[in-house]
Amino acid sequence: MADAKVIPFDDDRSRARRRPARADGETAAVRALPGPQEPEPPASPGAEEPAAPVTAGPPVARGDWERRLAGGLAFLRRRITGEYEVDEFGYDEELTDQVLMSLLRPLYEKYFRVEVKGVENIPDKGGALIVANHSGTLPLDGLMMQVAVHDHHPAGRHLRLLAADLVFVLPVVNELARKAGHTLACAEDAERLLRSGEIVGVMPEGFKGIGKPFGERYKLQRFGRGGFVSTALRAGVPIVPCSIVGAEEIYPMVGNARTLARILGLPYFPLTPTFPWLGPLGALPLPTKWTIQFGEPIPTESYAPEAAEDPMLMFNLTDQVREQIQHTLYKLLVQRRSVFF
Repeated sequence: MADAKVIPFDDDRSRARRRPARADGETAAVRALPGPQEPEPPASPGAEEPAAPVTAGPPVARGDWERRLAGGLAFLRRRITGEYEVDEFGYDEELTDQVLMSLLRPLYEKYFRVEVKGVENIPDKGGALIVANHSGTLPLDGLMMQVAVHDHHPAGRHLRLLAADLVFVLPVVNELARKAGHTLACAEDAERLLRSGEIVGVMPEGFKGIGKPFGERYKLQRFGRGGFVSTALRAGVPIVPCSIVGAEEIYPMVGNARTLARILGLPYFPLTPTFPWLGPLGALPLPTKWTIQFGEPIPTESYAPEAAEDPMLMFNLTDQVREQIQHTLYKLLVQRRSVFF
């Protein structure tokens, strides 16, 4: 199916009911208060003219609220009646733009205060593969990267993340991940998205990166067998390295309850200075200051299609991407003033 047609909340059909604007210089008549009025004393000779009365600013336009209300009601009607579209992967662009990004944006802007650099390195059109480091015990770094691309890219592009199979077996999380454009981290799905001109994000460290001990923070783990390079070569799209600083400290993982993790079927069960000791309060991430930097793209279109089967080339490109991300991480850490500011 085609991508969803996004209808913003501001869209309405009630512009005809908007109040007419006042002409320039026109002011509203002010009625006098009831009761006797004190006469104004005559101005003494040489006295300065009294200052003009300060009038209140213009009221909130009623038409603006009417548009928002009409747009919101239209959005709800489409959700209830099913008059919206999703693509073959389950991506719901309208829901993502209007709801999911709005929920993530306060966390992005106010809590982690994310600073974005190099977003212009992501192509304005066509497919591209963003490769980033992974950390933080919970995969909030992927979500913040998605908001960064959505809100800051000049062409307003959307990021489609490749997620582990665990994401798609969890109730509620599975449905939300599909709606937000995430799909299973497999070469077939990634290649189809890239060939269709999408921006795809992958974090090759996987659980080894997100679940590593706090003492190994900002030390990249192994990037697997370089499958992401093979996918980019077959699709003929550039690889954009991405370095994320700040996520490592949101949940300082000082231990791993492996027995409990096996019982729950999880890759790890984190122990932090606050979790599980403080209960639900301990699950609150620390308000660290984040920086997300997108590096110079590595082109792949000059390689022949059979290059995806060359193990030496894949190893060299994988190592090049990994070294570029690691070098940028160290550079950002040196520039950082504080973990929290």
